[in-house]
Amino acid sequence: MRAIHPHADANATPIGAKLRAARTGQGMSLSQLAATSGLSKGFLSRVERDETSPSVATLVQLCQVLSLPVGALFAEPEIQRVTFADAPRINLGGMHADERLLSPRSEERVQLLRSELEPDAHGGSELYTINCDVEVLHVVSGELTVRFASRSVELQAGDALTFPGREPHTWHVTGDARASVMWVIVPAPWSGSA
Repeated sequence: MRAIHPHADANATPIGAKLRAARTGQGMSLSQLAATSGLSKGFLSRVERDETSPSVATLVQLCQVLSLPVGALFAEPEIQRVTFADAPRINLGGMHADERLLSPRSEERVQLLRSELEPDAHGGSELYTINCDVEVLHVVSGELTVRFASRSVELQAGDALTFPGREPHTWHVTGDARASVMWVIVPAPWSGSA
């Protein structure tokens, strides 16, 4: 009887990138992983490029060295799409602003907001804060001025501004044109119940 050699399934789950991400995330070089696991650097390199498949025992060994649950290599990533048309409208207090939540409501690590602003849009005359660690504002089109207690910063299309989330501020559109801006807020200050 002749042995049958199975061929790798072209639709197999690629695990190499996840192994590489776990290794580099820990600041471990390929040489260090080879020395720790007792496997050759060349073999590990091929595994990370999904050019070869390790045995179950080898995979378990690699996961132990990397403190990575074996199941994490095969778990489907949480990917959620939010289209602009379906993005819920929210109201963060801006006047003459169409504000949409583009990150999922359940996402607690970060919030992504898009604001379509009329020429006279503003965040109010009083300075306000958001309960978060950091805010990033990216001006997609138009011009915007962000006012802080001690100064104002003028932004044009393409500019981005990063500042502490608890820093009192407000904003207003400058010029006679509409503006479109993206806000990244870390972590998400609320789960969204608009």
